[in-house]
Amino acid sequence: MNIQFRESTETSSPLTTKTAIADCDIHPARATRTELYPYLAKRWQHHLEIYGVHAYQGMMEGPPYPKAQPNASRRDAYPPEGGPQGSSLSFMQKQLLDPNNVQLGVLNPLNTGQGIRNHELSAALCSAINDWQIDKWTSKDKRLKASIVVGNEDGMSAAAEIRERAGDKNFVQVLLLSRNVEPLGQRRYWPIYQAAEEAGLPVGVHAFGFGGNPITPSGWPSYYIEEMVGHSQCQQSALASLVLEGVFDRFPKLKMVMIEAGFGWAPSLAWRLDKVWQRLRSEVPHVKRPPSEYIREQVWWTTQPMEDPERREDLFDVIKWIGWDRLLFATDYPHWDYDEPSRVLPAGVSEANREAFYLGNAKKLYGIAA
Repeated sequence: MNIQFRESTETSSPLTTKTAIADCDIHPARATRTELYPYLAKRWQHHLEIYGVHAYQGMMEGPPYPKAQPNASRRDAYPPEGGPQGSSLSFMQKQLLDPNNVQLGVLNPLNTGQGIRNHELSAALCSAINDWQIDKWTSKDKRLKASIVVGNEDGMSAAAEIRERAGDKNFVQVLLLSRNVEPLGQRRYWPIYQAAEEAGLPVGVHAFGFGGNPITPSGWPSYYIEEMVGHSQCQQSALASLVLEGVFDRFPKLKMVMIEAGFGWAPSLAWRLDKVWQRLRSEVPHVKRPPSEYIREQVWWTTQPMEDPERREDLFDVIKWIGWDRLLFATDYPHWDYDEPSRVLPAGVSEANREAFYLGNAKKLYGIAA
């Protein structure tokens, strides 16, 4: 896959080396196949050695275009000491954190064990990933914060993992994926939301995952480009489910972050939900307010991949509806569609909105002190 960075035809808003930023979607990778073994019981090490390719690797890859593969990342992101892109802290510091003055970097590991049908194995792998994040990343660079990875198909086990990590300052959110066995509003996932709300942790819903079903209503897509565009469709289904199943009513202090699926579709989804809710609200009496109100009050959005309309004013209209205070800047490092911080925000944005966009919103959401 060739790496191409979009050259803007418009003047970008200047981003100096003094501009501090938060990067809310960084993907750390494991340097070797067995890097998790020190964090796993011997039982699970033995299990992976015997059944790993079928029960572990195959289930994790799932869709035909898993983005965790090396060819879905920047070619210039291979660490000089070897290993896949995103597996070296020192190289991440040199290539991403230091030159961009990243003051807060949120780690969202992929290929973690989420979605595996063997729920005990899934829980063990997720717990190992959480220990690994601390040991290899957050304890060695205080700018980095981890996401609590949970075995999402077993709500009670996932809730237990959240409660075990609650209060640990290495973690700033809970991480779920958008493609699951059922839509995310279903009650099997409610223990996760309850535990996250109790802990005061946002729940990030990242694109990808493998629930065993195609990403379209009529089968698997033919091309990678369909897979990429399909991220926003999966996120729309997940968000509609969360609203209509009453998750936001049941957990009014819950905060959700929609990660790596854009945000340009948010207003139209909310408008359609509101219109249909007005006519069918008797079917969902637990949804007490227009869906758009829940979305605007309890949902945040990472910017990558940020929509790029022909008329920049159209993008500003979308952001005005969402609110500048609900956007979290993200690069998606080290993936090929990485967003360069200095090229993302166009000219004409107020200094207050720039600061909120690049850093302030993330610090406030994640409770990071100045």
